[in-house]
Amino acid sequence: MPNDTSTIDQKSTKKRLYDYQITDLNRIFEVMEDAPANYNLLYQLPTGGGKTVIFSEIVRRYIQKHSKKVVILTHRIELCKQTSNVLSGFSVKNKVINSKVKTLPDQDEYKCFVAMVETLNNRLSDKEFELHDIGLVIIDEAHYNSFRKLFKFFDTCFILGVTATPLSSNIKLPMKDNYDKLIVGDNIATLINNGFLAKANVYNYDVGLTSLKIGINGDYTVKSSEALYTNSMMQTKLLHAHEEVSKGKKTLIFNNGIHTSKEVYHTFKRAGYNVRHLDNTANKHDRKEILQWFKHTPDAILSSVSILTTGFDEPSVEVIILNRATRSLTLYFQMIGRGSRIYKDRNTFEVIDLGNNLARFGAWDQPVDWQHIFKYPDLYLENIVDDEDLERDFVYVMPDNLKEKFKNSVNDFDVKKEYQEVLKSSKKSFAVIERAIVQHSQMCIENSEDVYDARDLAKLLHDDIRYRIKQYCYCIMNSTQNYKDWLFEEYNRRLRLSFNGKF
Repeated sequence: MPNDTSTIDQKSTKKRLYDYQITDLNRIFEVMEDAPANYNLLYQLPTGGGKTVIFSEIVRRYIQKHSKKVVILTHRIELCKQTSNVLSGFSVKNKVINSKVKTLPDQDEYKCFVAMVETLNNRLSDKEFELHDIGLVIIDEAHYNSFRKLFKFFDTCFILGVTATPLSSNIKLPMKDNYDKLIVGDNIATLINNGFLAKANVYNYDVGLTSLKIGINGDYTVKSSEALYTNSMMQTKLLHAHEEVSKGKKTLIFNNGIHTSKEVYHTFKRAGYNVRHLDNTANKHDRKEILQWFKHTPDAILSSVSILTTGFDEPSVEVIILNRATRSLTLYFQMIGRGSRIYKDRNTFEVIDLGNNLARFGAWDQPVDWQHIFKYPDLYLENIVDDEDLERDFVYVMPDNLKEKFKNSVNDFDVKKEYQEVLKSSKKSFAVIERAIVQHSQMCIENSEDVYDARDLAKLLHDDIRYRIKQYCYCIMNSTQNYKDWLFEEYNRRLRLSFNGKF
């Protein structure tokens, strides 16, 4: 469990800091003491590590020691409110500069200001609006490039950027161009081992992504994602994945597109689940009501689009479903991070990956060389694995709860090995499919009492069947979707027929 540190630092605030947070805080202050006043420092700590707590304590100490004021910048109104509340917990009197604040006649009453980047940019561009005696500027979620426009207003200040992923959201504007140095905090695995974050149990499903298009921002376009993830096969795969892994658990689903999220809502609603949909077109009242429902409903399923990756903290989330593919490392960490909070006596959570994201980026808790990515972002981005290679290298692993239904059998059929043996014996390549059907038929029969049980079990093999068909098509160099679809239907037809007369 986390080891609370009783120090003067903690006794002087209403909040508590842990050992690793105090260590990082001191590292940051060492740089601030030695660096020139207009130095730009970047600090990395994983989602859930307590970045807001750390920089709130930095603000408190800085104000105590210096006669200068502090500005904290965020990119969303929710983050403004959350940050302001945490600062108040550290006894830092602060003022939020929102759209209603047109002037600051009372600015001498405050030592700290919290503002959205667009709002503050508009205010500071107006010559009548000024902030006096600012010495420190803290930028939350610093990987967003919208903050760059404000640097010119604080060119004599120390700037501290804070992020979980020091990789710019714009590939043409690397963070190394704006920050002089990067300080890296404890990694995810260390925070898990020390009891600060929950461990992710990841279940990945084979998804063909070669139809997706990459947009100018370097990630998959919404249009191509919608075309893939709204089709009936993907909706069925999503529903089956949920029922295999996370049925009855509080679940947050991330989609790439409003239409996809609404389709997900209807799919789960028809299946009788407690589900809602939320996107950035929802008004403030509806959003608040939906999030309250999600918070207080144990089996809630919330389908969302680009709105809950930052500024959303609901520790009771038990399952994260990535119903989308992304080429953004930042988004990958943000989405999974929504389930990583320790909650009561639960220290694990489930992740269902329907976008080959695990294969693309590696395990969520594996060490990342952030210093190298910070210095050479182009090299990292150029080496993101191609989708066709991901599909070719994918290995299907039957989920544990599915293995239990086939506990009397061993599922060890190797398509490539069988194909080589068929070639050596001068048989037609389709013999591989016939052998695969025989093996699947045996699995169903060995674990059934009658033909009806066998047919029900056969339906649970769809992912394994699609995987075998894909491997077979790689072997025979035929990967047209029409052929795969026909082969899938033919495979299932022959499998159902194989049970006749066996019981």
